[in-house]
Amino acid sequence: MRVNSPWKVGAHVSAAGGVENAVLNAARIGANAFALFVKSQRKWTSPALTEGNITSFKARMKQFGYLPDHVLVHGSYLTNLGNPVDEKREKSYECFLDDIQRCEQLGLQLYNFHPGSTVGRTTKEHSIALIGECINRAHRATSSITIVVENMAGAGNVIGSEFSESRAIIDHVQNKDRVAICLDTCHLYAAGYDISTKAGWECFDKIVGLSYLRGLHLNDARTTLGSKKDRHENIGLGPLALGFHAILTDPRTRDLPLVLETPTHGTDMDMDERMMKLKLTS
Repeated sequence: MRVNSPWKVGAHVSAAGGVENAVLNAARIGANAFALFVKSQRKWTSPALTEGNITSFKARMKQFGYLPDHVLVHGSYLTNLGNPVDEKREKSYECFLDDIQRCEQLGLQLYNFHPGSTVGRTTKEHSIALIGECINRAHRATSSITIVVENMAGAGNVIGSEFSESRAIIDHVQNKDRVAICLDTCHLYAAGYDISTKAGWECFDKIVGLSYLRGLHLNDARTTLGSKKDRHENIGLGPLALGFHAILTDPRTRDLPLVLETPTHGTDMDMDERMMKLKLTS
């Protein structure tokens, strides 16, 4: 049963057997929002969406009352738009653009991706400029999608752990109406941002701007504050309980897709119960 709430809580659901099945899987767990992959996240190319996939997806979105603003598509894990090697970056861009074009075929509006890495071969400033250039190209090749940049934990040469890096990517994008940020709570904590405090939110607003926030990934953390390690933990088994309470009582997060990514393992609490706890926090 779906809880009627201004906070749109959901989960990353399976699209196995066709993207249209993601809508059914979201409805089954009572989600008010959801995330999905629109093709295999671990392959460079995938079969095109069929007219049947597209028609069924749109029909089920309408049937179950989901709005495009509450669906946060997750991009491929393979793409690295910050790679300074032209041939490799172009391969990533083609995969990236294909994802976005699929989103537009399905009538979706939000495409979330990991910004990339310098691969140790250039500066972060150069990689950030390359990422911005790829976003601008994708905007010119599409008509409506908002490209949502995810923050990262900060390991190695990965870009996006500092709010200033997210802001710099936005600064390189020409059409700022079609770029946004998704905050992953585990990544924030690993990067050193204590989001359980009011100051944590104020820091994001000051550097990036809350007007750019279009979604959150709700994940607890297995490591300590500032560890730089991306280790997701099940909700309630890590240190971020107060952070989730703050998110789900903050009027500024209303009507955003708030997506649980980490499945439960070794606990008796299933997804329905975890989502219900989050929704009823306030």
